[in-house]
Amino acid sequence: MAWSLKIFRFAGINVYLHWTFLLLLIWIVVASLSSGQPTAEALMPAWVILSLFGCVLLHEFGHALQARRYGITTERITLLPIGGVASLEKMPEKPGQELLVALAGPAVNLAIAAVLGAYILASGISFKLFPLFEDISQVKDGAGFVAILLKMNAILFLFNLIPAFPMDGGRVLRALLSINFNRAQATAIAARIGQFLAMGFVLVGLFSPNFLLIFIGLFIYLGAGGEATYEAQRTALSNLTVEDVLMHQFTPLHAWETIGQATAILLDGQEKEFIVTEDNQIIGTLSRDDIIKGLQLYGKEERIKQILNRDWVRLSPGMPLNEAYEEMSRKKLPICPVFDNGNLIGVLNQENIMEAIMIESAKRNR
Repeated sequence: MAWSLKIFRFAGINVYLHWTFLLLLIWIVVASLSSGQPTAEALMPAWVILSLFGCVLLHEFGHALQARRYGITTERITLLPIGGVASLEKMPEKPGQELLVALAGPAVNLAIAAVLGAYILASGISFKLFPLFEDISQVKDGAGFVAILLKMNAILFLFNLIPAFPMDGGRVLRALLSINFNRAQATAIAARIGQFLAMGFVLVGLFSPNFLLIFIGLFIYLGAGGEATYEAQRTALSNLTVEDVLMHQFTPLHAWETIGQATAILLDGQEKEFIVTEDNQIIGTLSRDDIIKGLQLYGKEERIKQILNRDWVRLSPGMPLNEAYEEMSRKKLPICPVFDNGNLIGVLNQENIMEAIMIESAKRNR
């Protein structure tokens, strides 16, 4: 995610902090100090926020570490002012596994709340669970800090279990629906429910008024629609292999050709992505965006070897097309070479996959 600062790495997962979180923290500290309170009391709200986001981080690690048990990696975890995002490679296909991954995050918050509750009971701290929502600026001491942190974890637990896809509760709903429906149907149903609840969030936010609820509602609405579309695309590709949409006619570029030559080839035909070779070996790929960026940075005389993308993967003709699509989407690859018994037989690009999706969708809707 753009504008994020890497703060540490744990269990092989990079943790990033979005810059807007720093703005939120600075605003809270400045507002507290300007209120005229003693420094220790004025900084307490900032400690509450930091601790809360520590709990959010543990929540996301709950998802990531549970997913790892099923061979699913997590690229990164990003902390935002509205919460955290664990960028899982994918969600498990099996309903039972998805259910456990979805529940792992809220379970962490429940465990934290239970530990804090045990501490409160053992310490004899005066505590009332309700109302759940309290003004963090009113926290003055350690007892109040522990009490409000318990309430915040209770809120995180309950809020995340709202069945608004793609939130945790929505993923739980999809996992349960997947027992009786195929994944695309389960996703579509969960997405519609999520979008309905999202509109409720927006309406409540408008009449409250509460900008955060509006933002969360829009986030859920767009996220649910995106997930439903993605799953529908995967289903459309489920009966196809790479060989079914393979491009046999393509133009390879040589690493020592110039950016100007690549530009001429780009303008002369319909191809927008190319494989790049050197000594009869593929060393990378080149997209239209790479060429344009290269022109801006180096001019037309520079060799394309300086601007090619060396992060590429080889596909096989018998590979399921939805797996190839996931691989290319995850690594943001516009084109991939396809090999059969070590021989280059063609290429696959994102445009071909999109055309296959449209054709398969048309067949299904006939």
